[in-house]
Amino acid sequence: MIALELKALDKSFGGLRVTRGINFEVAAGERRLIIGPNGAGKTTLFNLITGEIRPDAGAIRLFEREIAGMAAWRRAHLGLARTYQIITLFPRDTLLHNVTLALLGLSPLRWNPLLPLQSQAALRESAERALARVGLDHLGNRPLAETSYGERRRVEIAMALAQSPKLLLLDEPFAGLSLEERREIQKLLASIPRDVTIVMIEHDMDVALDFAERITLLHFGEVIVEGTRSEVVNDKRTREVYLGE
Repeated sequence: MIALELKALDKSFGGLRVTRGINFEVAAGERRLIIGPNGAGKTTLFNLITGEIRPDAGAIRLFEREIAGMAAWRRAHLGLARTYQIITLFPRDTLLHNVTLALLGLSPLRWNPLLPLQSQAALRESAERALARVGLDHLGNRPLAETSYGERRRVEIAMALAQSPKLLLLDEPFAGLSLEERREIQKLLASIPRDVTIVMIEHDMDVALDFAERITLLHFGEVIVEGTRSEVVNDKRTREVYLGE
């Protein structure tokens, strides 16, 4: 089964065309890496997939269902979750509260503005399990502002995993991490079961290549190389983009 399919996807901001007829498919259970220099359109592509911006043309299919005109919250209910290049969490709230809020977004309880979250045992237990998956259950009651950058990265992944996604989009999860923190994230990603398809944007090629089964190289909003790790690494166009050869 195809988890994600993009066909002739176009997006422009004024006179700037940021995606140019992008076509690619990601199989269910696959680990796909998207690479490219700054300005290649990688994060814009994620924003199109999640519905934060709308394409000018083209199709986006999630498990064979067309979602290009669908609201972002509906895509989340279909099993789409993501993390962000810039961490977007609530620093004064605890880790547990941040993850609970992510769960609330998919629950009918979100429509009750007077809901005391501390009274929702099921949500709290789900949030605790999500933190345990990323090795942070012992820090659940700590304010986010009192944690390390690497721990915040793991909280963001916990928030995404708490939503039981079918397709998980990771936007530079290794950015700004120490070597030890990178190893922890590598182990975490390796532990995610194959019923979750993962597409990752990453600049750190050393850690990303170990993760990827197939790689898509974007340049100026276009797919210019796609294939296995060895195919992409050895393609002269990859060397031209990254090394100017």
